[in-house]
Amino acid sequence: MKKPLIPSLVSAGISILFTACSQNIQIEKTVNTLPNIVPDYTEVTIPCNIAPLHFSIPDSCQATRLQAIFQSGNLEIRIKGKKGQIAPSFKEWEKLLAASDTLSIRLQVEENNQWIEYTPFHIYIKQEQIDSHLAYRLIEPGYEIWNEMGIYQRCLENFEEKAIITNKMTGYGCMNCHSFHQYNPEKMLFHLRVDYGGTYLTYGEEIEKLNTRTPQTQYALVYPSWHPSGDFIAFSVNNTKQMFHTTDINRIEVMDFASNVVVYDVKRHEIVTSKQIFSPNVFETFPTFSSDGKTLYYCAADSVPMHEAYDQVKYSLCSIPFDANSRTFGEVVDTLYNAKETNKSVSFPRVSPDGKFLMFTLSTYGNFSIWHKDADLYLLHLIDKKYTPLTTLNSNDVESYHSWSSNGRWVVFSSRRDDGLYTRPYIAFIDENGNPHKPFLLPQQEKEHYSMLMKSFNIPEFITGEVKTNTYKLSRTAKEEKGIDVTFAGIQ
Repeated sequence: MKKPLIPSLVSAGISILFTACSQNIQIEKTVNTLPNIVPDYTEVTIPCNIAPLHFSIPDSCQATRLQAIFQSGNLEIRIKGKKGQIAPSFKEWEKLLAASDTLSIRLQVEENNQWIEYTPFHIYIKQEQIDSHLAYRLIEPGYEIWNEMGIYQRCLENFEEKAIITNKMTGYGCMNCHSFHQYNPEKMLFHLRVDYGGTYLTYGEEIEKLNTRTPQTQYALVYPSWHPSGDFIAFSVNNTKQMFHTTDINRIEVMDFASNVVVYDVKRHEIVTSKQIFSPNVFETFPTFSSDGKTLYYCAADSVPMHEAYDQVKYSLCSIPFDANSRTFGEVVDTLYNAKETNKSVSFPRVSPDGKFLMFTLSTYGNFSIWHKDADLYLLHLIDKKYTPLTTLNSNDVESYHSWSSNGRWVVFSSRRDDGLYTRPYIAFIDENGNPHKPFLLPQQEKEHYSMLMKSFNIPEFITGEVKTNTYKLSRTAKEEKGIDVTFAGIQ
């Protein structure tokens, strides 16, 4: 029996259609270099469910027209530039991603009445899907207009962005430190400051307001990390002050005058801690649980006088056992990265879902790495305790605020590499051995999106679906409810 001809005819029809829609041009010059495209999507690795990668060339190139030839397996699609941008449609992009695991793209540009073709570049496609959504805070980079901010979510499979909550709904106070339990969009927390201050936990439609300051802790809880069970949340207790440099390359400094680590019991509304992580002579901060919940990682530094020695604070990476059944901590602290040996400072540890890796930021001093231009990402292999710089991900500017995807194959981080001022979200593939691939900027529909957006992306975090919190109910809770007073259960 003969095979039907319809599939081949359809394929041929598609090829003819896209070829006919493009211009038949004469290439007069070939350039043996990769094209200078914005964003730089040359030789990047992407998930198979990401939104189309739209790109352009810098306006300074004086190009009058451009087109790109996409080759994926036996499929070829020619796309003409519109408004200086190559923008595959969703239908075109879906066909390209399905045809092969590698895209080859030839960019053709008209300059001074001459058509030029650049060396083809590639986009590599991984079948390991990325989580469908990304949550992040948008804020002015210098905090001058800190009363205009919000926590937003973006569907990674298209270009749709929605507000989860903005401070227009909550008295224009500061909001920060959003976090999700196990990538679950229905189980979220964040902090509000000033008039309606408190820590807010959302469980779908249920909202809980917590007053986390106690006589023993003095300051509100920050820098959360959920226990895998959802029954506990590790926090830092920090007395921080912000200052602005006038001549230093790092514009903003956040100094830690005192800090400790505690664990909040979600069901009992109690705080537990240990003398090992609640010392007056040590700055302890940035706690994060291991993937099995049996270990609590955190950063620790010897306390020094502030303001005088702010640049002498060097945080080590430490860990301590934690027993969820008894709410107790181990007696022995393990130092995984010793700042005294390297004269560098650790911040923002994050453990991969499979428990194999811990990613952290390393900078010259302090823990507010998002404003330290030398801040780079490192990867600690938890099995052999060896760490390496993630050179493929790092740049000449800030890299920090990193998070893992739920399958552990993708990371997102904030970087100032584009202009030195605004943090933008970059996504990268990490293979099972911890090897990173070239990162790509979160794709946007319009080429002017980032140049026109005067806000930074802070704490980008993957979630497995859309957050559907009732913002009206959340606003009413913030304004009308007193909240639950958290109690301090003691130091072990």
